[in-house]
Amino acid sequence: MIFQQLKKYTPLLLLFIIISCNKTDWTENFKEKEKSPFGNYIVYNEAETLFKNQKVTLLKENIYDYLELNTAFDSTKTHNYITIKDGGYKLTNTGVAKLLDFVSKGNNVFLAFNSFKDSLKSSLKFTTNNLDKDVYEVKDLKKLDGTFELNNNAFSKTSFSFDRNIRRNYFLQYNKNTTSILGTFAVDGEKVPNFIKIHHGKGAFYLHTQPIAFTNYYLLNGKEEYAANVFSYLPNAAIIWDPQIKSSKYEDKKEDDHNVFKFFLEHPTLTWFLFVSLIGLLLFMLFNARRKQRAIPIIEPLKNSTVEFTQTIANLYLKEDDHTNLVDKKIAYFLEKVRSKYLLDTTNLNADFIEKLAAKSGNDLQKTKYLINTIITLNNKIECFERELIVLHKMIENFLNK
Repeated sequence: MIFQQLKKYTPLLLLFIIISCNKTDWTENFKEKEKSPFGNYIVYNEAETLFKNQKVTLLKENIYDYLELNTAFDSTKTHNYITIKDGGYKLTNTGVAKLLDFVSKGNNVFLAFNSFKDSLKSSLKFTTNNLDKDVYEVKDLKKLDGTFELNNNAFSKTSFSFDRNIRRNYFLQYNKNTTSILGTFAVDGEKVPNFIKIHHGKGAFYLHTQPIAFTNYYLLNGKEEYAANVFSYLPNAAIIWDPQIKSSKYEDKKEDDHNVFKFFLEHPTLTWFLFVSLIGLLLFMLFNARRKQRAIPIIEPLKNSTVEFTQTIANLYLKEDDHTNLVDKKIAYFLEKVRSKYLLDTTNLNADFIEKLAAKSGNDLQKTKYLINTIITLNNKIECFERELIVLHKMIENFLNK
């Protein structure tokens, strides 16, 4: 079996595991230079081992350019074109047409994609269904597993269990006259095709919906036999291995496949992102187009100089030792405060007034009575002294601060 050739590379594979232990990148990148779990480093570098008796050409240009312009390509011989990627969106309509023509002349194409180009689906008359197309997070993908089987008498009794990143992606509709089911896996208890062969002209397309099965992670975890068995379906012919699906340098650049909006519209999630972004941009332009109001100058409010004025007058009276005048003003200030704050009439400072003032201010009745009596006494005096002014000031401050 072809997979046995990989055993002699076990030390190299173990080295990859040791290197990746520090920080593992679980991104599905399908890159031929990536040694991360879901890169294609191993399958790419072991292509000549997998197809030992077949010439392997590792493609470094677009397949359209290679077939049209490479003088080393022998069109009289049969070839197998192989690519393993997330999707074939880089294949333009011209590129798809070239592959169809390539296969119709007796060659074969193996495509392992999560998503196939619409033009290829319509040409080969098949559709796919991906129940997990909206699952992207590593923690969510880790929960997706599945068991694969191949419909071949040589290994029909062998099943392969894959423990993560196995999306429920399978072929839904196809032309039964031209299509053969080569492999299946279980979805909700039903076996559905994930590997098919579609005859086209003198050749055939081999299509697989689980490119993850050919990545470093599974080739290091005992699934190299599955990959080898899948490749064994291909006829014995020269291999053209395409790791990147590069854009063509020569085909018509005006075709709509180069339109970035077409790429967005091919993916529902990106389509919604595009629509929401456009709506947001239109709303921004709508509201921003309104004439902006000029900056309103800041007008500083007039300063309240009453306190400064009062302090100046008080200092004047203190300097002149006019304590009697200050006492009168202090009493007038207090009574005005009582009228405005407690809404009491200060015409008669009698017992009824004292009770109401004590109740409304929350002060002790005895202290209130003492304050009012002091005010009445000082108000009736002809001359007041500094000591009496200080005592009155403290009593009023204590009363108001209660």
